[in-house]
Amino acid sequence: MPQRITVHADDLVAQAEREIENLEVADAVKLHGRDDVVFIDIRDIRELGRDGRVPGAFHCPRGMLEFWIDPASKYHKDVFAQDKRFVFFCAAGARSALATQTAQRMGLKPVAHIRGGFGAWKAAGAPVELDEQRKGKA
Repeated sequence: MPQRITVHADDLVAQAEREIENLEVADAVKLHGRDDVVFIDIRDIRELGRDGRVPGAFHCPRGMLEFWIDPASKYHKDVFAQDKRFVFFCAAGARSALATQTAQRMGLKPVAHIRGGFGAWKAAGAPVELDEQRKGKA
C-alpha cells in the first residue's frame, strides 16, 4: 500500500515561519559584519562551492545542526555557545526556516532566518565570496 503523506514540506515551512523571526534580505544585510551576529549557512558543501558564500558565515550542514548546537553532544561546536544573534540561511529559505525553528526549540536564542535565503542575498547585490576555483568562471 502506498504511503499517504498528510503534512507536506511546504506546510512545515509555513508553520516554522509563523514561529520564528523572518528577516528580509535588506535587514539581514544591515546585520552582516556585526560582532554580535553570526550568520549560519546550512547549505550542502557542494552548494557553497558552486554558488558562493556569504563572507564570514559559519557553515553548518543541516544534517549536523542539532548535534553542533547541543553542548552535551560530542559534536558540539563552540560557535553555538556564544552570546550572539544567529541568522540562518539556505539557498531559498525553506531549510533555514526549519533549521531556525529547531534551533529555537533547542533553546538557542536569539535566532532568525533570511527569507529567500542565499538566492535573495545574491539578487540584492549583497557581498558574496566565490571559491578560488570558481572565481575565473564567474
